[in-house]
Formats: sequence, structure tokens, C-alpha cells
Amino acid sequence: MSENQNLLAEQRRALILEEVRRRGGVRVNELTRKLSVSDMTIRRDLDALARQGAIEKVHGGAVPVMEPSTHEPGFEAKSGLELSAKDDIARAAAALIVPGSAIALSGGTTTYALARHLLEVPDLTVVTNSVRVADVFHSVERGGGGQRPGAATVVLTGGVRTPSDSLVGPVADQAIRSLHFDVLFLGVHGISAEAGLSTPNLAEAETNRRMVRSARRVVVVADHTKWGTVGLSSFATLDEVDTFVTDSGLSAEARAEIAEHVPGLVVAEKRKGPADN
Repeated sequence: MSENQNLLAEQRRALILEEVRRRGGVRVNELTRKLSVSDMTIRRDLDALARQGAIEKVHGGAVPVMEPSTHEPGFEAKSGLELSAKDDIARAAAALIVPGSAIALSGGTTTYALARHLLEVPDLTVVTNSVRVADVFHSVERGGGGQRPGAATVVLTGGVRTPSDSLVGPVADQAIRSLHFDVLFLGVHGISAEAGLSTPNLAEAETNRRMVRSARRVVVVADHTKWGTVGLSSFATLDEVDTFVTDSGLSAEARAEIAEHVPGLVVAEKRKGPADN
């Protein structure tokens, strides 16, 4: 059995997506040879990626979805992408947190994954503009009959809800302006050397700027597919980032470019799982 046959379906789909983006399109028969799986398996993978909005199926293969810089995918659409990579990143980022800290978590599916890893870290104060992140902590309280000793104190900013379930705008900005975080964990829509950190949502860009200004330390949590993506509005440069936590799919060239600007680069180790073809 080849190494590729041991890939999880999710890992295989990540490889397919990377190939589509890198080459501008792939054919089914090329993928069956490259990944050593059946034609039917590849077609199921393409169907799954197409449902997530990650690719567009064409006769005999797939091509990238060309999105405008103003396109903002919803939380559900993004939550199905790069699941294992996000969990790897979340575990590595959680290891950076000192119990008793005041931390901020921005909106996004990677910070959502991080929140689940923070439930056992004692005495945190968590400020977030993410409805989903706040609900991770609140659901534990609801299910456990009240607040547990050492449970996090959660502050949810107000604001206008975005498609990615973040709260943004003047209300959120005003709440964040008066606060000071030990560490900000920041999810991003896109990141590049030229544009820095960016988002397609103008109001979210301003709220993220406020978060960056209020943090003593800024940690970006982003999987490798975010590198090279540019949204409508930039809200921070790479030089404003203290630590970048990503997954092993990030290319050596991108790592070198990030290292020129960011003092700390953490590449999360990949967890091994059972075969799933």
C-alpha cells in the first residue's frame, strides 16, 4: 500500500485543492495517478470541495473558484476546509497561553478551533468579537450546571454581525478601545508579504486594527491556504505580528518570507490518523 493510500480524505482533499490552485486546474485521471486512489474516490472528493465552494467542477476535472477581493464566505462554508490543519494550529497556539492571562480571540474558524482547546486552561479572561467563539465557552457552562472553578471569564463585544459570525463596527471598536490584552490570537482571510493581513470586510478590518492596537503580543493563526490571498482591506503589516502559527503545508519559500518579518514562526506538527479512502 502506498503512502498516499493512507491519507485521510480531508488531507487528500487539501492536496487536491493545493494542486488546483497551483496549476489553475486538474483532471480526474491525473489525480487518480498522483494520489493512487480510484476514479470514484477522486470524484467524491471533487464533489465535496465543490459543495464547500473551494473549487468549480468542469468536465473531466476541476478549476479554482475565482473570487473578488470583496467576497466574504460564511462561517459554515469556511468551517469545512482544512479541518485537521486548523486543529493542529489550535493545539500549537494553545500551548503559548499562560493560565490567568487576558487574551483576545478574533472571529474565524481557526480561532473557533482554538477556543475548544482553551476550555481546560484555568482563569483566562477571553475577549472576543466572535459569536461562535463565545458560544464554545458558554455551552460548557450551560451543559455543566453553572460556571466551573477556574472557568474562563468571557467578554463578547457588541456590534454588527458579519457572514463569518464576527461582531464589527463602531460598537465593537469602542468596546475594544478601552481594553488591553496580553495576547491577541488573530484569524485572517488572507496574508501576504505585500498586503499584510487582510479581509474582504471593511468594518471588520477596522475592528481588527483596534484589536491589534490593544494587544501586547499579536499571534496570527492561519493555515497554509491563506498565504497569498488578498482581501479588499489590509489591517496590519507582517511586521506588526509577533508570532505566526501555521501548518506543515506552508511552503519553504513562504516560511522564509514570513521569517524576514515575523520574529516567531511556529509550524504545527501534523497529527496522524487512520486511513480514510
